[in-house]
Amino acid sequence: MLRETLIKEYTSAFGVSGCEKEIRSIIKADVESLGETRIDKLGNFILHKKGEGKRVMLAAHMDEVGFLVNGIKDDGRIKFIPIGLDPRILISKRVIFGRTKTVGVIGAKPIHLQSAEERSRPIPAKELFIDIGASSKEEVAKYVKIGDYATFESEYVDMGRYIKAKALDDRVGCAVITEVIQDNYKLDLFGAYTVQEEVGLRGAGAAAFGIEPEIAIILEGTTCADIAKDEKDWITTPGAGPAISLMDRTSSASGRLLKRIVEVAEANNIPYQYRRGTVGGNDAGKIHRTKEGCITATISVPTRYIHSPISMINKSDYENVVKLVKALLKSLEEGEI
Repeated sequence: MLRETLIKEYTSAFGVSGCEKEIRSIIKADVESLGETRIDKLGNFILHKKGEGKRVMLAAHMDEVGFLVNGIKDDGRIKFIPIGLDPRILISKRVIFGRTKTVGVIGAKPIHLQSAEERSRPIPAKELFIDIGASSKEEVAKYVKIGDYATFESEYVDMGRYIKAKALDDRVGCAVITEVIQDNYKLDLFGAYTVQEEVGLRGAGAAAFGIEPEIAIILEGTTCADIAKDEKDWITTPGAGPAISLMDRTSSASGRLLKRIVEVAEANNIPYQYRRGTVGGNDAGKIHRTKEGCITATISVPTRYIHSPISMINKSDYENVVKLVKALLKSLEEGEI
């Protein structure tokens, strides 16, 4: 499968935190012929390519940001809880419900009816609602119920050097694993597609507990922020290559593994950058503390407008992450870190 076709398929799939069944079934179909597979009790999908070498885990989370329905008004308005989202970006966005594929629009009180105070502040999520064109609770019940999940309705767009899509965090990481794991390595290799990262790294801990990896490489779509006025506030730069994390609020990368990643990148003429900043976190925060501990590092694809319906990546960054991870796994086949 072509890389861009793979990313399009993965980002188009539904999979809000806690409701990853659709994206999991697509990934399973792509890789289940490569080794032993299982789905654990939390919903993580794990592929095992048995080998004699180091026990290595590649991890990326399947879940995306979205909405959980927590109420339906008598007039048909659907109330929701945002999952991993900034309420300021929500007004007038199109959404789709995973269970029934019903489409709706996020609405709010019209600006004409807002007070001066209301116009001066972002509208909180509790004052927003989803409108599916229904006029009563009974009509809504035909399509949506409390506990349903929704996400942005957003088409994949090829923009030349860039890709625009929803859920690039972290379907790009999932796509990297799917590509990388096609090759054979002298390693005891696991591909872990995890759940519920966006609500507290919940799936990764369980997945790592079962795998007990010696080394874990986390693949992510990470913040760009290259549009900030002052370059000192930039986190990563699109087009500058894979972003290597030193630390964030949940973990510090292994210095030994970081050194190896940089050596491999330079030996193979693969551009790279360091992630400048410690905000945020990812599945490494749970994986590195598994049982007696695990050597971890995170390699990311810089992603603009993360946690929105229009995130963007530079194609070359994705391609270079794939190259880097493949070369890194080959380097791990022999000798200690």
